[in-house]
Amino acid sequence: MKYVLFLSLILVIACNNDKSASQAQSANKDSATAEGKSQAGKPALDTAQYNSLMNYMSNGDTTGLWPVKHDYPREGAIFPFKRIIAYYGNLYSKRMGILGELPKDSMFARLKFEVDKWTKADSLMPAIPALHYIAVTAQMAPGKGGKYRLRMPFNQIDTILNWAKEIDALVFIDIQVGLSTLQEEVPEFEKYLSMPNVHFGIDPEFSMKGGNRPGTVIGSFDAADINYVTEYLSGLVKKHNLPPKILILHRFTQGMITNYKQIKLSPEVQIVMDMDGWGEAPRKVNTYRQFIYPEPVQFTGFKIFYGNDTKRVGATEVMQPADLLKLTPRPVYIQYQ
Repeated sequence: MKYVLFLSLILVIACNNDKSASQAQSANKDSATAEGKSQAGKPALDTAQYNSLMNYMSNGDTTGLWPVKHDYPREGAIFPFKRIIAYYGNLYSKRMGILGELPKDSMFARLKFEVDKWTKADSLMPAIPALHYIAVTAQMAPGKGGKYRLRMPFNQIDTILNWAKEIDALVFIDIQVGLSTLQEEVPEFEKYLSMPNVHFGIDPEFSMKGGNRPGTVIGSFDAADINYVTEYLSGLVKKHNLPPKILILHRFTQGMITNYKQIKLSPEVQIVMDMDGWGEAPRKVNTYRQFIYPEPVQFTGFKIFYGNDTKRVGATEVMQPADLLKLTPRPVYIQYQ
């Protein structure tokens, strides 16, 4: 379903209620982060606003699926108070995403345009920028160690961090494990994930549990894999007294995420299931309804492909905020590639 190109050794990835506030408050009454409490002198979470925005995010869903019942997050949680608008890519390739495709200043200007557009469209969830960097790329060749993945040098991540400072943006580190494992790859980024503005993404499409070469079949992560990452991030949040981390899970088929009901939620981590498919707008909406809406985890995201959603399918423009705000639930994370 995705458009895959090869550039040098890099495998270029085209990464897919009306319930009252009082009801939501009741569902969360046992939260470890209750209203009126605080951590290390930080202001307590505004639970009334949190509940109201969670219901707003659920966009009138009456099935009971949304909003997902969970404990309140730690203070400093981004969702549902803000919506993240992220530019995705890799600095070694102009074909992996808008981050890397355009010169820095041009990219900043375009990202600001998207952020402003989203804030204008939905003032209840003001938009903030993010740079989402693919730090481990799946490969067509086994490489050293036979893992079919290539780690980017840390100086590339440092560059992204410095760029983010210029525009007060969040940073996401994204990994495609190939034939490696999350247990092997995630700890490599501990020094970055210990920073308060750095978050994480994992791509099941290129998790080759069956030993296949990346790009030949669609991979998967199980709830156990996701729980490992959540527990790892949660440990860093507690150790360094950080605001909650965000974990992005890319998805455009049902099989990419298995045993979703066993995914464990934590006050230290906010999980986003990101609809990662490209194509005509009706097809993308249908994918969201088939694989994101009926299997609720916590929050949702939606990816926009500047090229594949337009030129490749004969459309004149990508989907706009007004289109996506009609979705149930409303996505809180928008990724542009």
